[in-house]
Amino acid sequence: MELRQLTDRIFYYPHQTETDRPMLAYVQGDKLSLAIDAGNSSDHVAEFYQTLQAKKLKLPDLTAMTHWHWDHTFGMQQIHGLSIAHTKTNQLLQIEKEKIQDKKYVQSLKLENPFLAKEFSDDKKIEIVPSDIQFENKLSVLLGNLTAQIFHTESPHSSDSTLVYIPEEKILFLGDATSEDFENDGYMDQEKLKSLIKVIEQTDCTYCMLGHAQPLGKIELVDYLKSINSLS
Repeated sequence: MELRQLTDRIFYYPHQTETDRPMLAYVQGDKLSLAIDAGNSSDHVAEFYQTLQAKKLKLPDLTAMTHWHWDHTFGMQQIHGLSIAHTKTNQLLQIEKEKIQDKKYVQSLKLENPFLAKEFSDDKKIEIVPSDIQFENKLSVLLGNLTAQIFHTESPHSSDSTLVYIPEEKILFLGDATSEDFENDGYMDQEKLKSLIKVIEQTDCTYCMLGHAQPLGKIELVDYLKSINSLS
């Protein structure tokens, strides 16, 4: 799979359904480069970096996490540079790190999740690490003629959902924020979805980037979310 270019300074490595690998993105500032999400394993990170190097792009200086779920963070120990995550993301990762010390828990994860089992086959070790930088509400990073506005938001998917907005390119990265809560039997909280829709509507963006989808136009995404929101 090849790295794709969305704008002059934003690239993305598409999601892969075989082991539920999410889209990984790369923002090229004049001084610093930022990746969005750390992938679901060291192998995922290595593949991503190979595509960057093929385009003669430097490895990321920073990597921001959109939420704590395994497919977005289990490659974090392999990333280049520093990682950024919401405080709650680190708290949830610490809980999961303690749980995986129990081999029976890891076995149960693999039984419940065939994607994880396939990604970590042949006794590949799962490593969970916290981010190097954490924030409470929002964080702005000056990349060099580009700004990354990283902020926590309410969403139906996870309590630590984090969005990344690049105003100069009018791109909003949402991770899996628009999805239901798979930790709660796939429950879709309609109030939280309505709140998220408002955030998207108020953001001056052309494209919305989701973890497991192709790039979507803002109007297209908002119209879809309103169609599934019973409170709209």
